[in-house]
Amino acid sequence: MKTPYLLAIDIGNTTTVAGFYEEERLVNFFRLSSKHTLTADEAGILIGHLQNHQVQPRPVIGGVIICSVVPSLTPVYQEMARRYFHCEAIVVTCDLRFKVKIKTDDPRQVGADRIANAEAFVHKYDGAGIIVDFGTATTFDVISAAGEYLGGAIAPGIETSSARLSERAARLFKVKLEAPRRVIGADTEDALKSGLLYGTIGQVEGIIRRITDELGEKPTIIATGGLASTIAAETNLFDAVDDTLTLFGLCVIYKNNR
Repeated sequence: MKTPYLLAIDIGNTTTVAGFYEEERLVNFFRLSSKHTLTADEAGILIGHLQNHQVQPRPVIGGVIICSVVPSLTPVYQEMARRYFHCEAIVVTCDLRFKVKIKTDDPRQVGADRIANAEAFVHKYDGAGIIVDFGTATTFDVISAAGEYLGGAIAPGIETSSARLSERAARLFKVKLEAPRRVIGADTEDALKSGLLYGTIGQVEGIIRRITDELGEKPTIIATGGLASTIAAETNLFDAVDDTLTLFGLCVIYKNNR
């Protein structure tokens, strides 16, 4: 009999990441659009297609865990789990059991993705840490050497800034998020690329410097999220790029709460 797989789903404002786990081994993962009008049947058909054609041999799903920052999509994926995989999905909230200790003023305000990132960190890394997650927002999550989630910072994401700039400035436009030919842009496209990329890097370096000073101990600095590799290639700030950190956190949380 095949070992049942875990389906881990990270629902973000722009992108949903779904991964198939065999125990703690990530078999494959996929980035999907977070379509806010998605139905449970559409989600089931989409995940079923990935299950049937993109993961070999076809995994049997024995459990589903969800972290979500889009409240309207959470029940959609919960219903998908019931209808297509005949199980009740675990939805990440601060009320579950974790190895990490949440030490913020109000744990209920901490995003489920940030909890998953922190839980993944304390299982994978030693000592204090800062996780920078590059998504719709750029989030900074701080973990003490004692395994405490202390909070962090939230800033507009690079894609969010790019979209907003093109909306508000008549002569500016969206550009591909990549390194320009030079920091000093010789045309509008390169000037935008330079400002967005190096502006984000300057922001991240500055915030991390201030967090480290306040923390009082040297942290391991991890980059994650869809744009992590693009940003990390232009700075020596990060100790590691971990694209699937959130999914691993979900896997660990599931094992501790099933």
